[in-house]
Amino acid sequence: MNAVILCGGLSTRLGEITKNIPKILLEIGDKTILDWQLTKLKQIGIKEVVLAAGHLAHILEKEIGFERLGIEIIYAIEDKRLGTGGAIKHGLEYVLHPEDPTFILNGDILYTIDFADMVSKLKSDSDGIILASHAPDIASYGTLVYDENLHLKEFKEKEGKHIPGYQNGGLYLFNPSAKKYFPQEDQFSIEYDVFPNMKDLYVYQSDKPWVDVGLPERLDWAKEHWREFI
Repeated sequence: MNAVILCGGLSTRLGEITKNIPKILLEIGDKTILDWQLTKLKQIGIKEVVLAAGHLAHILEKEIGFERLGIEIIYAIEDKRLGTGGAIKHGLEYVLHPEDPTFILNGDILYTIDFADMVSKLKSDSDGIILASHAPDIASYGTLVYDENLHLKEFKEKEGKHIPGYQNGGLYLFNPSAKKYFPQEDQFSIEYDVFPNMKDLYVYQSDKPWVDVGLPERLDWAKEHWREFI
């Protein structure tokens, strides 16, 4: 099994906080965001992780090197802005086992779900699974519409409704077949240009704590409540 962590964004929403440091190297409690994610991946036997980097990639490579927590680190560095989908497509070119499923993680999210349980739900003849994480207010998140069999029917991107629901948790487990939906061009969005076209994608529904630390207030919350992610 492979893993790609998306960590090439400009992090403009965090302002001065990430002016000179990649967001994934911010410390939450006793670990960097990267170390929180690597720990989860190591628990399921991942031995190599591709960092899909761009902005401040030189700092990331200097600080992390090519091994972390016993995991080999492989760099897929963008030479131009690729978008969420393009970054995944580019990162997948560097995985060592392209015939196996691949976890895709966003580098600004802390997860508490059981990755092994998510793996156990992957259907080998499907395109993959997307995390549906519960949020009390989904106004600023993309939401998922799926049936009783957890088969994804529709991806709704940020409708602005202040209601509880299950949003795109920014964690995907793709089978190799998912790549057939990627456009030919280098730059595209996974949310707008890929998900609407995927025919056999399932949902992993979770009510466990989840936080996107891409905004200052969410970063502050994570630093205060980090023990919930142990």
